[in-house]
Amino acid sequence: MAELKDVKGIGPKALSLLNKINILSIEDLVTHYPFRYDILERNDLSKVEDGEKITIDGKVESVPILMRFKAGLNKMNFRLVTQSGVVGVSIFNRAFLKSQLGVGAGITVIGKFDKSKNIITASDIKMGILTNKVKIEPVYHCTNGLTSKNMSTYINMALLVYGREIADYIPQEYTKKYNFLNKKTALNVIHNPSTSEKLKDVTIRLKYEELFQFMFKINYLKQQNKKKKNGLIREIDKKELNKFIKKIPFSLTNDQMKAIDEIINDLEASNRMNRLLQGDVGSGKTVVAFTGMFANYLCGYQSALMAPTEILATQHYNNLKEFLKDENINIALLTGSTSKKDKLEIYKGLKDGNINMVIGTHALIQDEVEYNNLGLVITDEQHRFGVHQRANLQNKGVKPDVLYMSATPIPRTYALTIFGDMDVSTIKERPKGRQKIDTYVKKNSEIKDVLEMIYKELKNNHQIYVIAPLIEESENSDLTTVNELREQMKLAFGELYKIDIVHGKMASGAKDLIMEQFKENKIQILISTTVVEVGVDVPNATTIVIFDADRFGLSTLHQLRGRVGRGTSKSQCILISDSDAERLKIMEREDDGFVISEEDFKLRGHGDLFGTKQSGDMTFKIASIKNDYKILLQAKKDSKEYLLNKETDEEELKKSLIASITEG
Repeated sequence: MAELKDVKGIGPKALSLLNKINILSIEDLVTHYPFRYDILERNDLSKVEDGEKITIDGKVESVPILMRFKAGLNKMNFRLVTQSGVVGVSIFNRAFLKSQLGVGAGITVIGKFDKSKNIITASDIKMGILTNKVKIEPVYHCTNGLTSKNMSTYINMALLVYGREIADYIPQEYTKKYNFLNKKTALNVIHNPSTSEKLKDVTIRLKYEELFQFMFKINYLKQQNKKKKNGLIREIDKKELNKFIKKIPFSLTNDQMKAIDEIINDLEASNRMNRLLQGDVGSGKTVVAFTGMFANYLCGYQSALMAPTEILATQHYNNLKEFLKDENINIALLTGSTSKKDKLEIYKGLKDGNINMVIGTHALIQDEVEYNNLGLVITDEQHRFGVHQRANLQNKGVKPDVLYMSATPIPRTYALTIFGDMDVSTIKERPKGRQKIDTYVKKNSEIKDVLEMIYKELKNNHQIYVIAPLIEESENSDLTTVNELREQMKLAFGELYKIDIVHGKMASGAKDLIMEQFKENKIQILISTTVVEVGVDVPNATTIVIFDADRFGLSTLHQLRGRVGRGTSKSQCILISDSDAERLKIMEREDDGFVISEEDFKLRGHGDLFGTKQSGDMTFKIASIKNDYKILLQAKKDSKEYLLNKETDEEELKKSLIASITEG
């Protein structure tokens, strides 16, 4: 296919601007869909009331008169002949339009009608008259120097010349089955709709195509993974494994045992494990992962567990050492702050196989790290790593099994897409003795009550988390900042208790030091951003206060709430907000992370369930997982059916669709 620069009208400057918004090819250009449409419906002057908004077209009858009042303020007046009479038009700060508004020019005016003066004060003037009574005009996301009209011109030129070359990802049988238009026609309609009915039809068709393409990739990968007999050969000594499980100082829940069974079956299977282990905060995923590492060790392979922060990696390391204290297993901790001497020793131990298990941060995927026989890779809080970081760790072994852990419960709809090529183990049951955290929604005017609740816990020698959404003040925001909160807390408690702050902009070492001091109760009140959402286990922290709680997703609030309630004392979460009370009340009622994530999904969609958007994850141009779930399910069913029908004819499958859909 031709390149973007070959499209008539796209010069070097326009090319640079298009590249800036990730339009790098003709296909990117023609699938840069409008984010909304302006519906221009011609009004009749005689039927419009005084002060109402009006859209009307006609021809310019008089030469526009331009008046300049002061720098940056001008007004233009002219008369317009319409189908329902002559009307005066005034528009401010559009002096640049004067040359286009010659007598006889056909235009469409949008504005407010003053019936007594017979004048429209225009908010916009569009060149050209409405060919139909209703015109649907696309509006595009652009950038400085590039207008929606420019975008429309480039797209239509590209479609005119190269439209037939645009790849169609829907197999013929489904195009016929659903009576879909061909791709070129569908694209023409979505960029130039004549009626809302046609627009609706092609939108469904293009959404289906995007979701079919996505689900096809996932189903194809899953099918290929099942076919490949490329797993490590293991025969796990169940006697030794059961002895290890019996030594665990607490009873495992049914969900934990089921997850362990699924992981053991995967480790023994002939194809590689690709499994997500998800569970609510405190559901006991880590012990399940440790059991998998022990089973992998029994077969003579190394395990690597990667955590997003040094403090969490250290916590896992200490817990694993405690779990395996009776076993002769060499465990190492490798993070950015590991000394050079210790690093060299660990590199050597990993390469010669002397180290059986290693826990660490992204330091585990540095070029210097070589493994002897890496058999199991685990990433904790996996959504916090980019897709490339996760892949780098997997590629350190010849063909290691892969387990992802997530404490962010993922709704069924979301898991179906992001993790569609994985098997999923879910832990819903809570370990015995785990208490419910009392949650309260308070207004800013009730801050005195909140301070009394905090003081009561401090007097009982407990610790407090205080969460703010921002680090520093911004001109556009009156949200509570970390620094403001520190001053407020110092006024209330500074003479009696140690208060400190931690946030994402701090250096990693400084952050970890403060978290360690908090863990050791050298700090009683820790003021923070969501950096504590995933982190250290502090059983003595019994209260978390979250300011501007309406600015957080429910799933993030649930994650933050999970920082307390980790000991034997009763714990509480206080959400402070003057708005969005109804949504926040869900947190008072619900403590099941899966129910909360479903609610979050309904309210906010898939965009920010995790608080951060992953590079390479969920890049839909027109479809929405939340709004188009029925289409997604149909696309999933059809793509599976298509793969099944073509499975016997591998060559035919590899021709067009596989090549186009699975490239990259």
